[in-house]
Amino acid sequence: MTVPRSLLFVPGGRADMIAKAPRSSPDAIAVDLEDAVAADDKVAARRTATENLPDAGSLVLVRVNPPATPWHDDDVEAVAATAAGVVLPKYEDPAQLRDLRARIGDRPVVVGIETARGVARARDLLDGADVTAAYFGAEDYIASIGGRRTPSSHEVLFARSEVLLAARLAGVGALDQAVVNVRDTDFFRRDAGEGRDLGYDGKICIHPTQVTLAHEVFTPSEEEVAHARDVVEAGRAGVGVVNGEMVDDVHLRMAAATLQRAGDAAERSSTRVDGAEA
Repeated sequence: MTVPRSLLFVPGGRADMIAKAPRSSPDAIAVDLEDAVAADDKVAARRTATENLPDAGSLVLVRVNPPATPWHDDDVEAVAATAAGVVLPKYEDPAQLRDLRARIGDRPVVVGIETARGVARARDLLDGADVTAAYFGAEDYIASIGGRRTPSSHEVLFARSEVLLAARLAGVGALDQAVVNVRDTDFFRRDAGEGRDLGYDGKICIHPTQVTLAHEVFTPSEEEVAHARDVVEAGRAGVGVVNGEMVDDVHLRMAAATLQRAGDAAERSSTRVDGAEA
């Protein structure tokens, strides 16, 4: 399954917001029963979420509460009765994923690595894991180690990189940290660009306006695609230089990856035009 460029979270207790989620055309929607729902509202939100899941061209998942909480088992049972995939937060032990798989079968799963224990075990957690993607949760991670969030994100660079490396070694997708200031579009674009530079495939979004920005950053530009085609063509012709830059095997592989990303993005757009969101 193609890794989403955008994973838009919407509160599970808000039927109106769930219904509006497809309008921004995110690649994936996560109806959230965890952070977006207060403890006293968990049961009601579970019912609201599972009864109002969007029928859209996007991948639809439900973020259940973490395994250690009193709501987890009932959340999984409720989601299993739908067609949705699952977002498993606070992933810290492979047994948690095995238990989830035993209950929901082969539907899509995205796991959240967002605690000190999760980051420390990221490679073991993702090695051989049957998941579509893993996301890095910076806010929960920094809270778990007693740090402070800063605009630079220097305090989470190691963990952000470790989750990405673990995902790459395991061959699963990687989704970058959220930007909680939903009004600062310039900051989101910059932070997403840094995540793309590190190697992430997409980004967590917590507001519809962030979806468009994520797609801009994680979809190769026309210039990038044109350059990638020139590199591939040069490789076929045995030319060693393109636009003054050396071309060797690593550049050919990077060019092929760029063209693959562009192709995936075009396929998503075509699906939305021809499919459920037309």
